[in-house]
Amino acid sequence: MSSRDAATNQLSDQVGTVSQKPTYSSNKLTASNGTPLDTLTASQTAGPKGPILLQDFGLIDHLAHFDRERIPERVVHAKGAAAFGTFETTSTFASKYCKAKLFQKVGKRTPVALRFSTVGGESGSPDTARDPRGFAVKFYTEEGNWDLVGNNTPIFFLRDPVLFPSFIHTQKRNPQTHLADPDMFWDFISLRPETVHQVSFLFSDRGTPNGYRHLNGYGSHTFKNVNHLNQPVYVKYHFKTDQGIDNLTPKEAAKLASDDPDYATRDLYNAIATQNYPSWTVYLQVMTYNQAKASSFNPFDLTKIWPHSQYPLHEIGRMTLHRNPTDYFAEVEQLAFSPSHMIPGIEPSPDKMLQARLFSYPDTHRHRLGANYQQIPVNKPLNAQVNNYQRDAPMTVNSNGNGGANYFPNSFQGPAPPSSNSPNLAPIIAPNDSVTGDVDRYETGEEDNFSQCRDFFMKTLDQDARERLTQNIADHMSNAHPILQTRAIDNFAKVHPKYGQMIQDKIDIIIAKRKKDGCNSTKKRVVAPLNPPRDVPRGCPFGFGSSKL
Repeated sequence: MSSRDAATNQLSDQVGTVSQKPTYSSNKLTASNGTPLDTLTASQTAGPKGPILLQDFGLIDHLAHFDRERIPERVVHAKGAAAFGTFETTSTFASKYCKAKLFQKVGKRTPVALRFSTVGGESGSPDTARDPRGFAVKFYTEEGNWDLVGNNTPIFFLRDPVLFPSFIHTQKRNPQTHLADPDMFWDFISLRPETVHQVSFLFSDRGTPNGYRHLNGYGSHTFKNVNHLNQPVYVKYHFKTDQGIDNLTPKEAAKLASDDPDYATRDLYNAIATQNYPSWTVYLQVMTYNQAKASSFNPFDLTKIWPHSQYPLHEIGRMTLHRNPTDYFAEVEQLAFSPSHMIPGIEPSPDKMLQARLFSYPDTHRHRLGANYQQIPVNKPLNAQVNNYQRDAPMTVNSNGNGGANYFPNSFQGPAPPSSNSPNLAPIIAPNDSVTGDVDRYETGEEDNFSQCRDFFMKTLDQDARERLTQNIADHMSNAHPILQTRAIDNFAKVHPKYGQMIQDKIDIIIAKRKKDGCNSTKKRVVAPLNPPRDVPRGCPFGFGSSKL
């Protein structure tokens, strides 16, 4: 069976041998209440041909649970894969700026979970779609779980979160046709020019990475770090793949979407199963408060990078994945990340998109998994004890406070924050940030949408990469309405006239070829004769007869 990969052999590898006849363990088959079942191949009926009996608890128990197996799908990042491993601190650089314990000692190891995903597609969509890739890391630290929830790009499409639901609607299906709609996509993109930077990343070579092992990860947002001296700085986190960047061509991605739509999931599983453990070197960018105030760009704008020439990368650790999930639903579908899951030394910045995600992600988990989603084993802190006054709600599976007081303050030995009443607890000191400004709604759509994208197009990409980028955009945009094409191309031309012209030239070639090939005509297919043979009226507006069906 050498032609079968580790993923295909999962079941046979688990038991060691496979025989011609069914084989079973010594464990007795039971219903959900633990009572033994005598069969799982025959329901109770009134006689061999009679109706089913409602008293058949084995049947009802089995069907009722089956009816409830699915939980709500993630609205975004629905299709994904995950693995588990370790983050190891390799330098003390981060400890200068962050008091989080995982960074304090070289060689310190922290368990991690990492979930990769596509963004726009449903759970059954192909892994190789042109789409950003989610890159979400859960650090199971001794101070609680820290979630760094990013993507494989250092930027995003938007800087104001109020636009996010509309943007995602355009990436999903048309509400009437239930089809992907290029008009929806390019209408929104062309009306919001701040998207041009991320759109350029998306349609570049890195929009179709070769699986999950050959891509970088980014925290994307700006975060605040605080050290032991209570000194704050702003930072960005980068995860650089040690496997090297590798991308699929559009033809390779399309072929895999048909031949093996779970390609990236399979590749990750097989690599770990064969002990080819993937790893990422982790880096930190640091910006002081004074540098942030003097910056020529908004350092909290998610559509922009921090130039490495001004804010260099500093290595802080390495993350290695070495365990596949034992059960996909238990450890991947229920794996819940939130940027609001932070630990001492790591805090939010004024990044507007980050601020909204602090609410939106746990709100999603409470909808999908319930109020007690943090009690699910894969989400539960491994190295920190949870003490709070949260009680009850569906699926409470811990001691629920163990009979202690369920209110604060109290006189009955309940958990307390550091104070004069709990002198044995170290105080938690956080630096104060000054916030000034008039409360208002500030439009951000015209805040320098093009300069960094211009650098990406003219300096980061070589000519061959620019050709591939503009071809990919033209292939997609050529399906949109001509008015939307004109508007979108105008935005790319504002990045650089050459950018817009290259897209326009390629669209002209595509449209001319379609006209020449008669792409609007369809080859007549031969269908099977009607069975039984019958006359069907032709031209009837209702198809089968003169009266409405």
